[in-house]
Amino acid sequence: MFIPHNNAQLYTVDFGNGPRTFVAHGGWTGSWELWAEPFTYLSKTWRAVAYDHRGTGATIAPIESISIPTMVDDLFAVLDVLKVQKCVLGAESAGCMVALSAALQQPERFEGLVLVDALYHRDISNGETPFVTGLKNNFEKTIGAFVDSCVLESEPNSTEIRAWGRKILQRASQASSIKLNECTYGIDLRPEISKIELPSLVIHGDGDKLVPLEDAEWLASHLPHSHLHVIKDAGHVPTITRPLEVADEINRYFL
Repeated sequence: MFIPHNNAQLYTVDFGNGPRTFVAHGGWTGSWELWAEPFTYLSKTWRAVAYDHRGTGATIAPIESISIPTMVDDLFAVLDVLKVQKCVLGAESAGCMVALSAALQQPERFEGLVLVDALYHRDISNGETPFVTGLKNNFEKTIGAFVDSCVLESEPNSTEIRAWGRKILQRASQASSIKLNECTYGIDLRPEISKIELPSLVIHGDGDKLVPLEDAEWLASHLPHSHLHVIKDAGHVPTITRPLEVADEINRYFL
C-alpha cells in the first residue's frame, strides 16, 4: 500500500498478525527489502511492518524533501495510518539515525529498538566527497563497489546477495542517492544516546567495513538498557546475509 504524507507516497508492507508489532527501516538507499528475509521468520510471531523511506524503492517523493527530520516524520505517519500505538523499531545502517531520532522525540511510541550496524554520527563534509563524486561520474560502478564492501566474499551466497543488493540500491535515482548520503553530514547523536531508556538490541557484523565494531561497542555501552550481539564473519548487512540469526536474536531479546 502507499501512504501519502508530506508530498510523498510511502510504499508500505504489513505482514503477520502477532500480538506485538515490529517496524523496520532500511539504510541509505536500501528499501524495505533489507528486512525481507528476517520478516520471513518474524512474521510468524509478530506483526511485521516496513516501508521504503524517501528516495528508495517504490516510494515517490521530491528529492529536495529528503532529510533525517522529514524521514522521522514519515515514520510516525506510517505508525499513525496503520494504527500502531507501540512497536519495537528496527533500523539498519543510516536508518538508525532515523530510529534513534524518533526514539528521542517520542519514546512512548516504542517498546524497544533494534539497531543493526548502526551509523549514528558523521562528520561535516568540507566539499564534495570522493563517494559523491563517484555517484555523479559513474553511478553503477560506485553502487557496485559499495555493495561489494557491504557483503564479505566469505559470507554464504555472497555472489547472489551482491547481485540482489545492486538491484535494491539502483532502484534509487542518482539524485536521491546523493541526497540521502549528504543529508547525514554533520549529524552526531552521541550526546543524546544516554537519554534513550528503551531496551535496545545492538547487532553488528564483526567484519563490517563501513561502520567499525568499536562504534557498536560504544553505542551499547552508552544506551542504558542494551545488549550487544556480534555476528561472527558478517559484513554490513546481516539482515540479508544472516537473516535467521538476526530474527532469532530479536525474538530472544524481546519475546
